[in-house]
Amino acid sequence: MKRLMLGLALTCAAGWLFKSHCTPGGWSMSEQYSTGCYSDAVPFWDGRGVSAGALPYFDARMEYPVLTGGLIWVEGSITRLLFGARANAAHFLFVVTLVNALIAALLLFWFRREGMDGRRLWAWALAPPLFLYVGHNWDLLAIGFAVGAMLLARRKAMPEAAAVAGLGLAAKLYPVLMLPLIGLGALFRSNTGWARRLRDAVLVTIAAVGAWAAVNLPVIAGAFDNWTEFYLFSQQRSGTAASIWEIMGVQGWWATTIPERNLYAALAFLIGAAAIIGFGWQRHRDRLWILFTPLLAWFMLTNKVYSPQFDLWLYPMLLMTAPRLRAVWLFVAAGIAAYFAEFWWFASTEQAWPYVVVPGHIAIAAGVRAVAMIWLIVEMVRLPPPAWIVLKPSAEAAR
Repeated sequence: MKRLMLGLALTCAAGWLFKSHCTPGGWSMSEQYSTGCYSDAVPFWDGRGVSAGALPYFDARMEYPVLTGGLIWVEGSITRLLFGARANAAHFLFVVTLVNALIAALLLFWFRREGMDGRRLWAWALAPPLFLYVGHNWDLLAIGFAVGAMLLARRKAMPEAAAVAGLGLAAKLYPVLMLPLIGLGALFRSNTGWARRLRDAVLVTIAAVGAWAAVNLPVIAGAFDNWTEFYLFSQQRSGTAASIWEIMGVQGWWATTIPERNLYAALAFLIGAAAIIGFGWQRHRDRLWILFTPLLAWFMLTNKVYSPQFDLWLYPMLLMTAPRLRAVWLFVAAGIAAYFAEFWWFASTEQAWPYVVVPGHIAIAAGVRAVAMIWLIVEMVRLPPPAWIVLKPSAEAAR
């Protein structure tokens, strides 16, 4: 375990150096794009009032859900406490990266305790997506909740899993995909009477809604307009360069408006989600929660937004549930290519190096990544999951 933690520490330290090398003097010559060192922490320091201690939603706008906004405020407070009047965006980036690294270490501890095999543990400790995104933003908080919900479901602690997924929804939208699986699993559990099934389904629903409401209702009551920022922002944004909808529009294959993308993305996801659950039902009926990973992959593919850090959402879930890792490595390689293609395209539009990147390069990288994701979806639906995740958790694994 010590060697794994050392490897993880080196990965996160390298990730911090990758993001921080261009921060101290401020970005210039579009270096945040040309070198890939962009981080949301830098514009948020002043742009969202973090440097002044503004309380998210009540004193400042925030396009993240409540728990993530709260984490940003806590990290800003730590930054000002540690560095005082000289605190700046570079210091904030350091604190953000440190907290993310601690969350990544917690996930590694959980994986080891639950009995994940060594190859997958090292794949997390030395994860290329972790190197790219440990200092990028705050999505590791929601990732932690999603992983925690999966591991609780593995232990058949369904109300607790639903509550943790509800907290994940309060940090980012995508953990909500876990909740229908938990509810369906409770409602259609084999060898159980209907009265017990209905009771369990109601219980997990109450747990999820209660956990989400507990952290959201105070903000809804006190700052409703700013609380809605995340939801309005998600609805109104057009898309990102690596999303399938943007690629089709830019390449001239199928141009769509924002309302059309909202509609078509929702329809495509719902149709695909029904197929994933339908085809996966026979093999995974007694552990439907394991279909969260292919559902997440399909959600990412069909969404009008595919920000680079979305790869980190999926990666630990793949390590947990992908039957084989070959397609995972293709997903990772293509994701790295898409990351730099997208940022280099931004740099080229500002007449910065490299000048030769065009949207077609993004389409190629994103296309290869999409092939890997569809490959993984099919395998996770059709094939048995990895042995460690279906075996009973062992106390020996924690030693």
